[in-house]
Amino acid sequence: MKKIALLGYRHIHIADLKKRAENHPRVSFVALCEENPATSLLSSDKATATHQNFESLLREVDFEILGLGDCYGKRGHQAIRALEAGKHILADKPLCTNLAELKKIEQLATSRSLSVGLMLDQRDHGNMIRLREIVRSGQIGEIQTVNVAGQHPLLQGKRPDWYFEPGLHGGTLNDIAIHALDLIPWITGLEFCGVDAARTWNAKAKFAPHFQDCGQFMLRLSNGGGVIGDVSYLAPDTCGYELPQYWRYTLHGTRGMAETSWKTDGVTVVNDSAWKPQLFPPSPTRSGGYLEDFLDEIEGRPRLDGLTTAKILAATRLALELEAKAQLH
Repeated sequence: MKKIALLGYRHIHIADLKKRAENHPRVSFVALCEENPATSLLSSDKATATHQNFESLLREVDFEILGLGDCYGKRGHQAIRALEAGKHILADKPLCTNLAELKKIEQLATSRSLSVGLMLDQRDHGNMIRLREIVRSGQIGEIQTVNVAGQHPLLQGKRPDWYFEPGLHGGTLNDIAIHALDLIPWITGLEFCGVDAARTWNAKAKFAPHFQDCGQFMLRLSNGGGVIGDVSYLAPDTCGYELPQYWRYTLHGTRGMAETSWKTDGVTVVNDSAWKPQLFPPSPTRSGGYLEDFLDEIEGRPRLDGLTTAKILAATRLALELEAKAQLH
């Protein structure tokens, strides 16, 4: 059984890891460090910190895995320090906010044989699993275009204030697009081979002019196909997460198309011989798959199609490259 400690409770995503760690047969949850309890989400989630200093946590607690849920801009340094201390890392996304941090993280993980995990849960969704099965079966031919709609509501006043503080968010493309950058190769079996365009700008978040709340990108696939994505914070505030446009993937192949989203009841498929769309039901979900894959890798038996350190670092690198390209405009 692996012992896990959490560092930072500044985004609600980390609550999922905490809950799973508390109830997992292969994990023992041993500590929670929050260095800024007054501005954290501890009270709203009825969680309690055991430590308020990261270095104290490292000195005083015996654990193998560090879960990261602090402000995005702090995670890179924290991940590096934990790897230096010999800990495996399992972070909420994003892992870090610049390429220099990522390079150091990769060097440490490789040289010390440590695993880096990321809470990328789209692979675990029944619709996405079914979409992968359909695409890999060849029903719609060779994939040529992928359109990603990953718009999120901005939710000013509900999102943590640190989102809009300079240096703590790290960019909309790095924050949101990472999901698609991981999912698309997993679904299609194709790799990314080039960045054609990336752009971010400030639109709705006028109260924070530095915050680039809109983000779009274009990528090339290894077979010559292309990806177009929009991950802006422009979804309607009240029902943005419930709309069928929330994490909608539309794939066109040489013999048809397939489409699904986070909120759709199944996957729509239309091949060249069809007179009308066919709806396929979702596959069974794989709840907590990101944690299972992480533990499998630590234990030396990674799944062939699982979420591995190498895949996470590759997706993170591409997200940061998109963000860097967007800053050139």
